Amino acid sequence: MLSQSRPRLAWFSPVPPARSGIAGRSAELVVELRAAFDIDVFVDEPVARATTDPRVRSAHEFVWRHQRQPYDLNVYQIGNSSHHDYAWPYAHRYPGLVVLHDTHLHHARAAALLRTRRADEYRAEFAWNHPHHDQDLAELAVNGFDSRLYYEWPMVRALAATARLVAVHGEGAARELREMLDRAETAEAITSIRLGEGELVTSEEERRSRGSVCARGHIPIDAIVFAVIGGLIPEKRISQILAAMPGLIAHVPPAHLLLAGAPVEHYDVRAEIAAHGLADRVTVTGYLETDADVTAHLAACDVSLNLRWPTTRETSGPWLRALAAARPTVISDLVHLAHVPALDPRTWKPDGLPVCVSIDVLDEDHSLRLAMRRLGTDAALRARLGCAARAWWEREHSPAVMIDDYKRVIAAAIARPAPAVPASLPRHLRDAADERLRRLIAPFGVAAALAREGVLR
Repeated sequence: MLSQSRPRLAWFSPVPPARSGIAGRSAELVVELRAAFDIDVFVDEPVARATTDPRVRSAHEFVWRHQRQPYDLNVYQIGNSSHHDYAWPYAHRYPGLVVLHDTHLHHARAAALLRTRRADEYRAEFAWNHPHHDQDLAELAVNGFDSRLYYEWPMVRALAATARLVAVHGEGAARELREMLDRAETAEAITSIRLGEGELVTSEEERRSRGSVCARGHIPIDAIVFAVIGGLIPEKRISQILAAMPGLIAHVPPAHLLLAGAPVEHYDVRAEIAAHGLADRVTVTGYLETDADVTAHLAACDVSLNLRWPTTRETSGPWLRALAAARPTVISDLVHLAHVPALDPRTWKPDGLPVCVSIDVLDEDHSLRLAMRRLGTDAALRARLGCAARAWWEREHSPAVMIDDYKRVIAAAIARPAPAVPASLPRHLRDAADERLRRLIAPFGVAAALAREGVLR
């Protein structure tokens, strides 16, 4: 039943100090939404111990708090990382609004189950989530053969089946998810929310950022700086960008590459820089501690490279920040970004009023070289794309439009009934998690009384 005053929300999401873009945006969003909703944030135990915010609680407190005073809606922020592992059991047992920051979650879910030696539960979830796949494929993950096949297994059907409402970033992602799940009710059970991130940058802030970033990175102040911002993972096509640099330098002598983010163990970016002989043309900053650092490095660059392949259908936070900072950007032409007006570097013909340059992944090396060469030499084009990017961000990706979308979607989710849990759902996802408790209290003969009072489900 809806609360008599403001609706009460149980918000399941990582928040700082968790090192996650979702954590930062979620914490900011909660601050804004508390004007309309009464929100308790439930986090993983280590985060709960590290925070001083009295409204941020361990997820272990949710059940008894909900039993004492039911929440009107649970909101689950779910992404393809281990930061969200703790929220999955609650999402299956307490239906709510599931916000998918990635629509392919196999990497995280497989790791959560297999790391805790729950191989049979992984096999059951794989089979239920992917009924049209050969179930023997699950053995690849069980036996540790991590590969790009993981991107072909979304692992989201069970989350969608137990949610009141599912929200994703962008209508392209929503359309693909509806088609992928192939359920008659998905048209109304899946909606889209615009992701808001970034801040406008003044010309004076841009000038200061350029000076400080170039000084720290030993970058000539008159360089044409191409930047990759965020974790330095292969999926950001860093190998392809590095391979394009020698040819670019021949046509754009002042070209410099700024890799502003933390290297990862499974990809030796410094070795690859050395292999291309680019030590004096590439700057690696290491992890950027704050959002202000990210914005400053974007403001200091001339072109932001925001490629992604393979993809979990994520919307890049650094890309949105680059749009807000009026940077020309280069992105991969992906299904969930098909609505973004873009230039194709093979023809330079605009699709609407272009806000970026989009690279066909089937022509990536060629198109990337064309895009970098043109943007490196055409200051007027960079300026036009930057202006259009900022206008697009204000309309589609500012925090204000995201807050409006969340208010709309939260109201819709509260109004929707909880779905009937499919009888075919794997047993461990249907378990109310009180079987052990029932065994412990059996000798005392109080189970029936506790069930009548709602303590036991």
